[in-house]
Amino acid sequence: MTAVELRGASAFVEANGLRHHVLRYGEPGAPDLLVLPGITSPAATADFLAVLLADLGYRVTVPDVRGRGESDRAPSGGYRLVDYAADVAGLVGALDLRRPVVLGHSMGARIAAAYAVLHAPDDHGLLLLVDPPVSGPGRGPYPTSREAFLQQLHEAQAGTDAHAVRRFYPLWPERELRLRAEVLASCDETAVLETHEGFETEDFFDYWARLTQPVVLVRGGDSPVVPLAAVADLRRAQPGIEIHTVPRAGHMVPWDNLPGFLDVVRPHLLAHAPQH
Repeated sequence: MTAVELRGASAFVEANGLRHHVLRYGEPGAPDLLVLPGITSPAATADFLAVLLADLGYRVTVPDVRGRGESDRAPSGGYRLVDYAADVAGLVGALDLRRPVVLGHSMGARIAAAYAVLHAPDDHGLLLLVDPPVSGPGRGPYPTSREAFLQQLHEAQAGTDAHAVRRFYPLWPERELRLRAEVLASCDETAVLETHEGFETEDFFDYWARLTQPVVLVRGGDSPVVPLAAVADLRRAQPGIEIHTVPRAGHMVPWDNLPGFLDVVRPHLLAHAPQH
C-alpha cells in the first residue's frame, strides 16, 4: 500500500510463468481497457488516469509490468519486447479481457505494438500508443541516459520526496510527485537497465510497419522521444495511422497536460467502446 490513496482494486494473476500484480477500475462487464505503463512507472502511477478512463465506461486494468511494483522479477535477459508482449497476451487470456483497448505509454507503447503484431495481428482492439521511444539501431540513443534513470532509482531507494522528484518532473501535480516518490524504488534495477538497452537495440519501427488498424499515436509537443523528424518517418511507414500532438507536454504526456491528452484520446475511446 502507498500513503497516497489508490482507487483501484488490487489483484494478482498468473500469466506467462510469472505472478503479476494488477490494479482494476470500473464495472465488471464493461468494455476492457488495458493500460501499459513506462519503464519506471509501476501500476500505481497510472491511478489518476485509470479512474478517468473508467469514468468513460471502461473496465480498466493496469499491471505492474514484470520487474516493477509487486509483480515478479524475471531472470536477467528476460526484459525484451517479446517477453513483455507475451506477458500481455497471458494477462489478456488469464483475465478474460475481450479484445481490449490497449493504451501504452513510452515502454508500454512499444509493448502494445509488439503484442498486437506478435499475438493479435488481425484481431486487436484500439491501440493508443503514447510517445513510444523511436530510438533504436541507426536512429540514435534514447534521450534519457541510463545514468539519469539510475540517479532517480537510487534516490528513491535511499528515500526521496515530492520536492526532490519535482526536479525531474516540474509540470506534475503534487499528488503524482508524492506517488512516484513512494513507488519508484519498487522498480528492479536489472529491469530498468535491460529495458533501456532495448530502447537502443530493438527497433520500434519493425513493429510499427506491421501494425493493423485501429491504431492512434499520441506524442507530446515538447517530447524529445518522438521528435518531429521521427514523425515524418512514422507517417511514411504507416500513412493511414493518425498521429496527434498534445501541446505543452513533454514525454510524460498525460502527467504533463492531462486536459490536452484527454481532448485527444476521449473521442477515440468513446467511438471504440462497444455498446453493451
